[in-house]
Amino acid sequence: MRIEVSFAGSDGNLSGLLEMPLSPPRCYTLFAHCFTCTKDIAAASRIARALTQKGIAVLRFDFTGLGNSDGDFANTNFSSNIGDLLKACEFLRQNYQAPQLLIGHSLGGAAILAMADKVPEVKALVTIGAPYNASHVIKNFGDAVEQIEQQGQARVRLGHRHFHIQKQFLDDIDQYQGMGLTQLNKALLIMHAPGDTQVSINEAEKIYQDARHPKSFISLDDADHLLTRKADAEYAANVISAWAGRYISPVQPQTNVAPGQVKVAEKNHKFTQHVSSDSHYWLADEPKDMGGENMGPDPYEHLLAALGACTAMTLRMYATHKKLPLEHVEVTLSHQRQHGKDCADCEGDNLEVIERQITLKGELDQAQRQRLLEIANKCPVHKTLHSHLTVKSVLVDTNRAK
Repeated sequence: MRIEVSFAGSDGNLSGLLEMPLSPPRCYTLFAHCFTCTKDIAAASRIARALTQKGIAVLRFDFTGLGNSDGDFANTNFSSNIGDLLKACEFLRQNYQAPQLLIGHSLGGAAILAMADKVPEVKALVTIGAPYNASHVIKNFGDAVEQIEQQGQARVRLGHRHFHIQKQFLDDIDQYQGMGLTQLNKALLIMHAPGDTQVSINEAEKIYQDARHPKSFISLDDADHLLTRKADAEYAANVISAWAGRYISPVQPQTNVAPGQVKVAEKNHKFTQHVSSDSHYWLADEPKDMGGENMGPDPYEHLLAALGACTAMTLRMYATHKKLPLEHVEVTLSHQRQHGKDCADCEGDNLEVIERQITLKGELDQAQRQRLLEIANKCPVHKTLHSHLTVKSVLVDTNRAK
């Protein structure tokens, strides 16, 4: 699921996209794009999409003055980019969970190396085609450097666009030499293509030499600097997902739920719900054709799952106790509403019907199979559904003094 987000940056609001997996994320990741690029560059979008399929949530955003973010690019610099990244980390920390993984492409890689020690939750970093020194980017300015030094600014062509670069950018970026790699106490994966014509493979070698262990290097073979081929971006994402698994900790929401209770709380103030027990967490939702995001089972699917799970558990417990040759149990359930005239068991005009199809595998005789069918009707959830159940609803006074 793709969520459009906005948060305060160094000069106005920053525009971002949070890519969320359908299941609860393994961790949250922040992606820093390359110099003068945007969050929508092919490499960023493809890597984010591929990581999401691996269960990793990814936030990518436009730096100040780029893409859909506010501000004037001419007034930005490497320090402001680092500031934007820290703002993005704070946004995740306040609204979801702080990122455990940082990914930086090209100059974005230099940026995450420079700011990673300011985010204690970060456990691992990945650089893709990153320079050793942030000032490496100045080579893209060509003859304009002299004009910037003398006149204070110049109009520079970068790719297919022109940008105004001010002298303060040169002065600022000159502060970042080596990014304190010898003090970096995070796991580091360096990804670089040997034939990268924009950032030499020698830059990756310098990063590797200075970085502390644990550190790893992966060659991107014949990929170009921007990873424009879909296969290259997907390969990078697959490697990142496998590598990061050694360092990230699975997201464990703080449920604060007492044993025997289940808490349900809104996630997006639409249909998606956080569902928590004392030791488990999952999502409930509605299908997209009902206005939901389909991020979890709907309420009736939860009901059917409860009955199905209880049925299978009860049958297994009975078969084990009686030493029956039951090899496998499968329960398929559906819910429907039937009109009275179509149902001989109806007591009123309408009847709520749950059909439960039970498959029993094993060398069971007919008497054993029939007995197991009787036992299925004795499972606790089945009994609850057939009992005179009362649901008591009580409003909690949130204004009550603590």
